[in-house]
Amino acid sequence: MKITTIEWKNNKIKFIDQTKLPQKLEYIYIDKLNDLWQAIKMLKVRGAPALGAAAALGVYLGIKDVKAKDFNAFSRALDKAARYIAGSRPTARNLFWGLERACRVAQKNKDKSLLTLKKLILKEARKIIAEDRLNCRRLAGYGSKLIRDKDTILTICNAGILATIDYGTALGVIYRAKEEGKGIKVFACETRPLLQGSRLSAWELKKSGIDVTVICDNMAASLMQQGKINKVIAGADRIAANGDTANKIGTYSLAVLSKYHNIPFYIAAPASTFDFNVQSGKDIPIEERNSREVSELLFRKRVAPAGVKVFNPAFDVTPHNLISAIITDKGVILQPYRENIKRTLGQVLRKR
Repeated sequence: MKITTIEWKNNKIKFIDQTKLPQKLEYIYIDKLNDLWQAIKMLKVRGAPALGAAAALGVYLGIKDVKAKDFNAFSRALDKAARYIAGSRPTARNLFWGLERACRVAQKNKDKSLLTLKKLILKEARKIIAEDRLNCRRLAGYGSKLIRDKDTILTICNAGILATIDYGTALGVIYRAKEEGKGIKVFACETRPLLQGSRLSAWELKKSGIDVTVICDNMAASLMQQGKINKVIAGADRIAANGDTANKIGTYSLAVLSKYHNIPFYIAAPASTFDFNVQSGKDIPIEERNSREVSELLFRKRVAPAGVKVFNPAFDVTPHNLISAIITDKGVILQPYRENIKRTLGQVLRKR
């Protein structure tokens, strides 16, 4: 399926409104920073790599009309825009990575004119978009080697085309396997409370000609018990230095179930999702979202008593010892993770 999730077009950020899927494929054009913040917060644009691009483009939105007498004044406006965007999704490492890249290019060129600085920031955001296209395909190439013909793969949330620029991480592995002629089937957990699995993953998998079946999240154990799952692949929003991984709530449950049933459990994420400043999962910030996401069905119908307390963390952390391998655009990383992450991503680490 050839669609682009996010791009810069006609001096605006153009992206798919993922809250409208699967009923309607609709694009939004944004040219104001506060509108982008709301779009990120409301998950109109989501997915770790896509948020990296959105963040960098957001920095450009925040400074493109700034009039500053010197770099210090410009830098203050730049920092203000970056801090504002950073407040939208605290767990997603790629969002902060995109902000850092946009700000870094300005700092490296602070002797340049204001107009040149603005152009360089936009160029960097576009570079992030171009890199994601290549990185997801490299990741998929490594990951597809782990997939066998006639495998049945379980996944959660959406780590596909809609979570990246146009290909995917966890689902990208599945797309590459299909391109290689492997006959595979996919079970997509619906992913409560906002149903990214049934609304988004199932939509793009079906459009791409993949045999996909949607299940309630709590059906996973039963399918594993019946021997109907060969592998589990999930994406990631942040990966600590020791391999502990934050992903959509429910991922940890699948990892525990996979361990019990002796099923390989893989994480697929680009190098940009790794946070070398976080040593383990206990230090990963976990976003807690609006209670209405749980107490109401897609904000339309109440499914819990009015006034009842709700706990709604958007992510959980899967300990590294439950992960069979981490599939990246630099290669497949195996245990022991702390040493092998450094070895595989060492060059990336030195560049940051």
